[in-house]
Amino acid sequence: MTFFVPSHSGPERSVTTNVIAMSTSASSTGHSPAEPNGGITAAGTVTDRLVEANKRYAKAFTDPGMDARPVLNVAVVACMDARIDLHAALGLELGDCHTIRNAGGVVTDDVMRSLTISQRALGTRSVVLIHHTSCGLESLTEEFRHELELEVGQRPAWAVESFRDVDQDVRQSMQRVRTSPFLLHTDDVRGFVFDVTTGLLREIDPA
Repeated sequence: MTFFVPSHSGPERSVTTNVIAMSTSASSTGHSPAEPNGGITAAGTVTDRLVEANKRYAKAFTDPGMDARPVLNVAVVACMDARIDLHAALGLELGDCHTIRNAGGVVTDDVMRSLTISQRALGTRSVVLIHHTSCGLESLTEEFRHELELEVGQRPAWAVESFRDVDQDVRQSMQRVRTSPFLLHTDDVRGFVFDVTTGLLREIDPA
């Protein structure tokens, strides 16, 4: 799948989404992963480190002057897994798309809320759904909710949305999007599984 779009600062460029490269914060910056002791490091908490990084970022920041509407008119729904750098993996730049992430990349009511706003208020038309290999939701069950209820005395209102077959769950997510009465555009909804060891997308047949 290749898009040809105007660059924010130059001539027309192409964005290809079937062959990708993956990077992570630890590997691309040289930083070690967060310390296991509750996020406390020698320099303070992990959040402290992020705030300091933002100060350095802001010093060189200039207003890109972009509209809030994504340039490519696409919304990407993906898992929150820390191994997936969506923009790098899909060849995207700042302002190109909406990204909606949650545990598993499943289409929940809140994802439908975001997609509906994305289409109806901000002009997106295409939806790309991305699950991935070795997902943590494959090792959970709805028993997780019952364990929480026993621990805190209240059962969560949300479902775990765990699954055993990642391909089938992508198909289910595509079906949820395509049959939503709230979305204006459901003709370009495609689903993929991202391989966390190779960085490649594998498209899922909706049938």
